[in-house]
Amino acid sequence: MTQWRKSSRSNTSGGQCVEVASFVGNVGVRDSKDPEGPRLALSPDAWRTLVERLKRDDTT
Repeated sequence: MTQWRKSSRSNTSGGQCVEVASFVGNVGVRDSKDPEGPRLALSPDAWRTLVERLKRDDTT
């Protein structure tokens, strides 16, 4: 069974939360309000880049 996890800071974002999970060779991302909905699979490098850009608020 896949273990999805949510950030401990997710309660402060007004309900705009995602969950992540580790898959073989990928990082899964899904909307925490719609766990059966669409999921995104990213390579570890793409996940790292996304997180770094979000931390810098560089989402363009």
